[in-house]
Amino acid sequence: QVQLVESGGGLVQPGGSLRLSCAASGILFSMNDMAWYRQAPGKQRELVARSRISGSSNYADSVKGRFTISRDNAKNTAHLQMNSLKPEDTAVYYCSIQSFADFWGQGTQVTVSS
Repeated sequence: QVQLVESGGGLVQPGGSLRLSCAASGILFSMNDMAWYRQAPGKQRELVARSRISGSSNYADSVKGRFTISRDNAKNTAHLQMNSLKPEDTAVYYCSIQSFADFWGQGTQVTVSS
C-alpha cells in the first residue's frame, strides 16, 4: 500500500522560510518522478515543482528562485525548501508521485501572514 505523508507546514510571516517534507512508504522516490502541488482556497490545484529521476527539476514561475525541491533517497523522503515566502504562497501543499498511477499525500497547510 502506497502512502505519502507531508509535514512541515505552518504559519510563517512574509519573508520567512519553511521546509516541507514528504515521507513515502510502499513506493520508492528513487524510481519515480515526484512533484509538489498546492491548492489555495477557491483555486485549482497547481504544480509548484517537479523532480524527475533523470535529475532534472522544474518550477512554477511564481516560485522560481525561492523554492527548491530535493530528494533523500536513503530515507525515501522528499523536501520542498521555501524561502522568501509571500502571502500568495498560502495554500495546502501536496506531495505526489507519478508511477503506474498518481499517488497523493493528505496535504499540509502553509499560511503566510503577518
